[in-house]
Amino acid sequence: MYKSFSMELAGRTLSVDVGRVAAQANGAAFMHYGDTVVLSTATASDKPREGIDFFPLSVEYEEKLYAVGKIPGGFNKREGKASENAILTSRVIDRPMRPLFPKDYRNDVTLNNLVMSVDPDCSPELTAMLGSAISVAISDIPFDGPCATTQVGLVDGKLVFNPTATEKAVSDLALTVASTRDKVIMIEAGANEVPEDKMLEAIFAAHEVNQEVIQFIDKIVAEFGKEKHGYISCEIPEEMFEAIKEVVTPEQMEEAVFTDVKQVREENIREIKNKLAEIFEESNPDWLSLIDEAVYKYQKKTVRKMILKDHKRPDGREIHQIRRLAAEVDLLPRVHGSGMFTRGQTQILTVTTLAPLSEAQKLDGLDEAEKSKRYMHHYNFPSYSVGETKPSRGPGRREIGHGALAERALVPVLPSEAEFPYAIRTVSETMESNGSTSQASVCASTLSLMAAGVPIKKQVAGISCGLVTGDTDDDYLVLTDIQGLEDFFGDMDFKVAGTHDGITAIQMDIKIHGLTRAIIEEAIKTTKEAREYIINEIMTPVIAEPRAEVGKYAPKIIQIQIDPQKIGDVVGQRGKTINAIIEQTGVKIDINDEGAVSVCGTDKDMMDKAINMIRTIVTEFEEGQVFEGKVISIKEFGAFLEFAPGKEGMVHISKISKERINHVEDVLTLGDVVKVVCLGKDKMGRISFSIKDYKED
Repeated sequence: MYKSFSMELAGRTLSVDVGRVAAQANGAAFMHYGDTVVLSTATASDKPREGIDFFPLSVEYEEKLYAVGKIPGGFNKREGKASENAILTSRVIDRPMRPLFPKDYRNDVTLNNLVMSVDPDCSPELTAMLGSAISVAISDIPFDGPCATTQVGLVDGKLVFNPTATEKAVSDLALTVASTRDKVIMIEAGANEVPEDKMLEAIFAAHEVNQEVIQFIDKIVAEFGKEKHGYISCEIPEEMFEAIKEVVTPEQMEEAVFTDVKQVREENIREIKNKLAEIFEESNPDWLSLIDEAVYKYQKKTVRKMILKDHKRPDGREIHQIRRLAAEVDLLPRVHGSGMFTRGQTQILTVTTLAPLSEAQKLDGLDEAEKSKRYMHHYNFPSYSVGETKPSRGPGRREIGHGALAERALVPVLPSEAEFPYAIRTVSETMESNGSTSQASVCASTLSLMAAGVPIKKQVAGISCGLVTGDTDDDYLVLTDIQGLEDFFGDMDFKVAGTHDGITAIQMDIKIHGLTRAIIEEAIKTTKEAREYIINEIMTPVIAEPRAEVGKYAPKIIQIQIDPQKIGDVVGQRGKTINAIIEQTGVKIDINDEGAVSVCGTDKDMMDKAINMIRTIVTEFEEGQVFEGKVISIKEFGAFLEFAPGKEGMVHISKISKERINHVEDVLTLGDVVKVVCLGKDKMGRISFSIKDYKED
């Protein structure tokens, strides 16, 4: 026996079936939004996982191609590893949910979202976000919810909630906001230079919509919610903290962490841990396994007290002071573009690569509107960047998320395909990391793109601010440009990227139960001031505008427009014509369905030759036009000339020379290249040309 609950959400019906499927999960919500169907489940282990000092939460978003009536491509007809979209969606679900679980909870929890049917106008990602919140809320898993999520678009200057596919296509904003009853707990946005005041309006309009959804969830929980189960607390014993303070006083701990050199601080903490281990090995051996977590929490209390009460930051900076900044371009001589941005001990080197549009990434997912993307940003975080040693196993979820954030920040300023017919890839290599590498990669990528000659519309800079809160909503401090320690021990990582004129991307992670409007307003104001400084004082002096041309090692592309009806003539039967052009000139040719032809190569003469061939093929031959052709066949009555692959015409023997000739061979031989004038079509419908009537300019 199951029950269905429903509400109207942004003009469409959201319904939740409880007790219908997945009865053995701790909580299960069978979600329907329009024709989109997602099964969201929450499960937890019976006992805590031993030997860990964190909450083991796993979030999965599974895309099944049957949901859009497709069979997976390639040899393997089964879904494989998660797509980039699935990973990013899992992260967006994770971020607002994680802070609402108990901090001392060590039982494994998995939130799984299975996309089973997709209505293009009803986002499966949003449906999964709501489904995860509902499945945990009705389960017996400890959770301080509920929370709800809303997506916001901006169409013709008006806010649109949970936009349809058509609205998304023309929207200047892709904003996702999660809320608890009182506060905003997660923000993620991509925007077309949306002003700060409009962004704030959108965030809190979404927060109001979330309150309606939370009321809806409350009704479900009231009827079907299970009693929350008890659990073994993994808090550090208070007597252990007191014992540690006898060995390491608060003043000594403050001295240990108060440095702007990460390696020095880590060595100080290592010495403290070794000292405690020696003492506890004899007095309290049971505490040995808890030393790492206990010292971590001791550091956290020390740093938070220093910042909030004493207004002292670990590296000695003022509250809104940015670390030492530096920018460079052209570090790598043979790549198409390179730029490096350094902020304190955070350093990113970004490399730009340009290629024909055929190199754009093909997408095979649930969103039928997204079949490819021509701009790709990839972010790498090697272990040496933090002084550690571990083998590389490919990008993890964090790296994919950081790459997507920087990509989202830069897309609004990229030139159109018509303006710049290239596929573009930027790769951000983390040279050194101590906080906010994702936003450093935005700055480095801007430098790299400009150095590569990509005519971006404006410079984009990114910065992150942090937060330390006290016992009340009014007791807080917002920090500009947080380093790693302030991120680890603080309450917020609020990343904002944008131009002089507005925001292009936001990602907000927090560890507390939400932010007030005052905190969000101050964070957005603070990041705007920092972005302005970075663009004006650091980036512009290094490279003020994109280079006028791509570098000498980058491929050159010429684009022309042809009648789409003529595409078949250029391609030829089984690609014979286009392959002949490529073989003769060594260029690469791409043609889209609208008739945009891109010719890519490094030899300008060969590129011009290919363009002339294509233009000749698509030309409607008219009397008086001049062409150059190659003799490919000789008959008694004349010669046949090829003017471009697949395009031939005839010169009658009487039109070869001004003097009378008896044999074509007296004047022409196979392979001769001659200039001719078009005479129109002969009686047989063939294009007729004349050599003798051609007059040199």
